[in-house]
Amino acid sequence: MLYRDRCLERQQQQETELATKILQIQHKRFYLDVKQNRRGRFIKVAEVSLDGRRNQIYLTLSTAAEFRDNLNLFSEFYSQLGPPNSDHVPEDGKLKSEVIIKDNRRYYLDLKENTRGRFLRVSQTILRGGPRSHVAIPAQGMIEFRDALTDLLEEFGTDDGGFKGELPEGRHMRVDNKNFYFDIGQNNRGVYMRISEVKTNFRTAITVPEKSWARFRDYFADYCDKMKENAQKDAASTGDAAGSSSA
Repeated sequence: MLYRDRCLERQQQQETELATKILQIQHKRFYLDVKQNRRGRFIKVAEVSLDGRRNQIYLTLSTAAEFRDNLNLFSEFYSQLGPPNSDHVPEDGKLKSEVIIKDNRRYYLDLKENTRGRFLRVSQTILRGGPRSHVAIPAQGMIEFRDALTDLLEEFGTDDGGFKGELPEGRHMRVDNKNFYFDIGQNNRGVYMRISEVKTNFRTAITVPEKSWARFRDYFADYCDKMKENAQKDAASTGDAAGSSSA
């Protein structure tokens, strides 16, 4: 039971939802979820159709800001288009395209037209390979989508946050009948260490912010030195007493 609770707790620590916006654009519903994990903050964009089909992409906050700016350009371009004309549509249906490159991900933005109308298809790929994911935003909803992104970015900023590098792995030690777990995590207040003491039918934990680690270390080192000195004094006293008795 304790192991299952521990696994659930770790999963919850790995990803936290900070905010959500829901948009209804034509027959589709879009969810914009601001989330945070150990690598930083990001926005998960999910598209849900009437038949329940779900597509989603992930944007870091800095990528979302660049995407927001592109939505402005695509909206201006779309507003200047005339009525749909099948005689002047490119063979691949693309009216305007852009690419966003962020770390190991590429985002392809294609304003397209087909028999159902005009829409912005946003495809996400990973440079090292892997499945491609995408969402399709009806062209009429690009402004609404842009405004929702703008609201989230104004609240959470465009800094992706996160610890720059890999957080240390958790550690475990056993002392007598107790287990101690040292887990490094991150939330919107920064990096922290959770120290958990676990034994049969008992569990307790404390959370130590990273900025306090050095002081904790100094206190522990000071106590270790004092206990060592006391042990040496006791040993010396015992030795002197034994010598006196022998005399």
